[in-house]
Amino acid sequence: MNPELIAGVDISVDRLSGTGTGAVVVLSYPGLDIVEVQVVTDRIEFPYVPGLLSFREAPLVLAACEKLAVKPDLFIVDGQGIAHPRRIGLASHLGLFWDKPTIGCAKSRLCGTHELPGDNAKSYTQLIDKDDVVGAVLRTRTGVKPVYVSIGHKIGLASAINWVLACCRGYRLPEPTRLAHQAAGGNLKAGSITAYFEMLK
Repeated sequence: MNPELIAGVDISVDRLSGTGTGAVVVLSYPGLDIVEVQVVTDRIEFPYVPGLLSFREAPLVLAACEKLAVKPDLFIVDGQGIAHPRRIGLASHLGLFWDKPTIGCAKSRLCGTHELPGDNAKSYTQLIDKDDVVGAVLRTRTGVKPVYVSIGHKIGLASAINWVLACCRGYRLPEPTRLAHQAAGGNLKAGSITAYFEMLK
């Protein structure tokens, strides 16, 4: 796989208003320059049910992606892939909708047990649930908390780990989801970067 465009996906929920914001940020690869940012804010209709967050969050992300002028080759989702009690978290749901390679890269563990990875960047251990390897506990930066990487769709775990590391630029989170988090919080302006499209002409 040689992706030219990698997208990061994240969601912000305002429990007081009952609304949420789905964000997608598309970056060029290998430069990781911003190509496009799209966000959608709307009411969340599906109730909060532990383990079924995809049904609350996926509609907002899908709506944001429908606004994209470009088609990403790979998606990194701030959420779980198969590292989920039912083996189908948000990253897997979205991968099935898009039929694209999709990686779950979560900040916290939803299920399974693991040993702590080494302190150095690129160290990882397996995340195991009911005798299944469902993901990896990956240290993306020396001395910081690890992230939880899992298969979403159309990708293997080793490749998912490599792509998360390839998208890191000195922060705990890979750039696609780090910037998507900013966009979902209203701190990254939506729109297309016209310079990218000029370059393609």
